[in-house]
Amino acid sequence: MAAYDYKALTLDGKSRKGVIEADSPRQARQLLRDKQLTPLTLVEGREDRNRHSSAGPGKPFAATLLSPGLPSKTLALITRQMATLIQAGLPLEEVLQAVAQQTENQRVKSIMLAVRSKVLEGHTLAHSLAQYPRAFPNLYRATVSAGEHSGHLDKVMNRLADHTEESQQFKQKIQMAMIYPCLLIVLSMTMVTGLMIYIVPDVIKVFVGSGQELPTLTRGLVALSHFISHYGWLLLLLAAITVVAITQLLKRETMRLHFHHWLLNASFIQRFSRGFNTTRYASTLSILTNSGLPLVESMKISCDVLSNDFLKQQLHIATQRVQEGSSLHHALKETGYFPPMVLHMIASGESSGELDTMLERTAVYQARDLQNLVTVLVGLFEPAMLLFMGVAVLLIVMAILLPILNMNQLVG
Repeated sequence: MAAYDYKALTLDGKSRKGVIEADSPRQARQLLRDKQLTPLTLVEGREDRNRHSSAGPGKPFAATLLSPGLPSKTLALITRQMATLIQAGLPLEEVLQAVAQQTENQRVKSIMLAVRSKVLEGHTLAHSLAQYPRAFPNLYRATVSAGEHSGHLDKVMNRLADHTEESQQFKQKIQMAMIYPCLLIVLSMTMVTGLMIYIVPDVIKVFVGSGQELPTLTRGLVALSHFISHYGWLLLLLAAITVVAITQLLKRETMRLHFHHWLLNASFIQRFSRGFNTTRYASTLSILTNSGLPLVESMKISCDVLSNDFLKQQLHIATQRVQEGSSLHHALKETGYFPPMVLHMIASGESSGELDTMLERTAVYQARDLQNLVTVLVGLFEPAMLLFMGVAVLLIVMAILLPILNMNQLVG
């Protein structure tokens, strides 16, 4: 049975889109007619098209690029629904069908029905989810696979649902915290640019016509205003060229490794860069080991979810050391990028035989520490932007008032 995306007309001539399951296109059309719908287009689901077209070279990569993704909020909701229904004892195919029926998003419904079709063919859930790598990341699929192999899919799905929801909430907190600073930046730059282009030239023109010598601050403001008014587009063009050039350079592996190494060691941003990546690594490693996956396999998957390629390279070396018999805390210590507290907690877990529990506590500790760091940075950024605005406006006002004061002195 396959999933088909359809477009049909109702009896009153209205267009309707949706997804329907059938053994063949002919049966799908008949099912639509039974619902008093006139089929216009009928397209086999993306998963089935990828499956049929994956024989040629390069097709799996193309299928990965074309496969639809899911927002983190939607993925968290789907995971929680699946965990609840599996824990209630429903068969997996009924769980997938129920999740598909509960959503109003046609893309989500299409994905879930296609996954269900794959499960009905006898494939595992993890293998079925792999048809949509952008919707269900590597960590997600590996955790589901571990739950299926251990026979505790319900518990693993609940843990995965908790993790997905916590990750979504953390992203949402950061996004909400960044809204006000971003608005301040936009408003500040817009206000200063508007003053320099439209207000300052008209005001300064009066003093230039009087023939008096302008103060240094005023002359500098006039020059800056003239440059922004006539050559401001060059700054925008230069910024765009710089962004494109940096993007192209970072596509080269050597340059990207150097840049990511710099991010981990730069004095101001190293704490944030290290905190974000080590938190992500610890959290992923925690959920995978708690799901019953072997430590080495968990480390390999945890490396792949990192955004910093240099740290990812170092952790691959650490994985090799653990595979050769080294302890986890010693291998991570050799990288030089994990906080001492994290290493101490992992070492304690290894010595007590409760590594899974300590990894979970480590992940919570790291996430809380990163969240506090982001809160402090955002808290410092807001007064910094207000100070920038105050200084900018003060300089503009002084540049305008100084010629007036000089003129009054000459008249006196």
